[in-house]
Amino acid sequence: MCKVKSTRYTRYGMVILSFLVFSLSATENYKFRLYLKDKGPVPYSLEQPDKFLSPAAIDRRNKYGIALSETDLPLSPEYLDRIAATGATIITQSKWFKTIVVDTPDSTLSEQLGKLSFVDSIKWVWKGNNEAEMPDPADTSRFATLEKPAENLYGYATQQIHLHNGEQLHKAGFYGEGMKVAVIDAGFMNVDRIEAFDSVKIRGTHNFVFPGKSVYYWDDHGTKVLSCLAAQLPYVMIGTAPHAEYWLLKSEDSRSEFPVEEDYWVAAVEYADSVGIDVITSSLGYFSFDNEQMEYGKDALNGKTALISQAANMAANKGILLFCSAGNEGNGDWEKITFPADASAIVTVGAITKDKHRSAFSSKGFTSDLRIKPDVVALGSGCCVLDSTGCIRYANGTSFATPILAGLAVCLWQALPQLTNNNMVKLLQQTAHQHKQPDVELGYGIPDVYKAYKLQRKHVCLY
Repeated sequence: MCKVKSTRYTRYGMVILSFLVFSLSATENYKFRLYLKDKGPVPYSLEQPDKFLSPAAIDRRNKYGIALSETDLPLSPEYLDRIAATGATIITQSKWFKTIVVDTPDSTLSEQLGKLSFVDSIKWVWKGNNEAEMPDPADTSRFATLEKPAENLYGYATQQIHLHNGEQLHKAGFYGEGMKVAVIDAGFMNVDRIEAFDSVKIRGTHNFVFPGKSVYYWDDHGTKVLSCLAAQLPYVMIGTAPHAEYWLLKSEDSRSEFPVEEDYWVAAVEYADSVGIDVITSSLGYFSFDNEQMEYGKDALNGKTALISQAANMAANKGILLFCSAGNEGNGDWEKITFPADASAIVTVGAITKDKHRSAFSSKGFTSDLRIKPDVVALGSGCCVLDSTGCIRYANGTSFATPILAGLAVCLWQALPQLTNNNMVKLLQQTAHQHKQPDVELGYGIPDVYKAYKLQRKHVCLY
């Protein structure tokens, strides 16, 4: 059985140990986040968005009446060139927040960077070794041949879909067709080689941690997450949105925990926006870093402080429906939701057992400014997932509750295209089983997506 113990799920002891031993003899590099005063001379205009946004991204803005703004414009190439001229390597950047992350083996280079006229301030966000040891792909001869269980089409995944009346939404003809979904995770090991994903419409991939490297290595957490959404093995496992189109984005560095992963995540979200994504599901959360001085306190759980939470809200402002795991710290010292689960305009998903009680590990609310979080819950204990060998496993975590519900919401939005992302958030809340008395453990409760569909079809306004 696969078990996720916390939102820091990627930090398996064996991986960390091998990295620490390796780094003793390797040259350490540093990454710094540069905050710019402005974007500089940008060779683009808001009157010509097709020069920097995809047609799908422009269509989403037009469909929901979202005006283009200065945040949509890229950073100045001139600024990028001047930074590169210092000898620093540009790793990633954010047009939304006017930040650039650079890498250098010389920590004193930060002083030179800070003297650039357009740099407002600098923050150290990472230290370690840049080399990525790529593991050998799994031997496909070891991949298990799965036997069909009962006569139920959904196989081992029946319970997690039935909890939300999702099979009825599917029977009505909504499987996510035409919807664009980005999955932001730690890695999607062997997704390109597992039978259950052969029919999945994967439209793109991007590795923000190791640019140019495949997302199909390193970690199978994203493989398990994607299976909840997109698996297509009738009578074995069917995901909640099997006909949607997917972009697989790696933003988590499994080797360590540093704030630079916020930057990777922001870059992934901006990328998702630029290619016209409708829905993002992210089973990542942060509250603790390897250097304690870099950490946020619980008072920062206001949706406005952490960079990653600001980015989540910005994505919502661009018309994207974003799902985020609440975190697995419910029975730990932190106890609360993690970042960016505190963002106000997204759907934060907690975990429950098959008996509809909060999973002991599921992080609790409220936010520091007393908003309801988590928003809703889904099955997070004993979830059916596929691992990196294509085998069925039962896993625990808000990491899996999140894509289960996100996929059903994808199908619901396909059925109700007239709704905005904000309408969808409210609809899920108001059709959940304890919407009249939300609490710190389950939020508004368990959404019924078929009930939501029927009510909207009858033109009942719930928001």
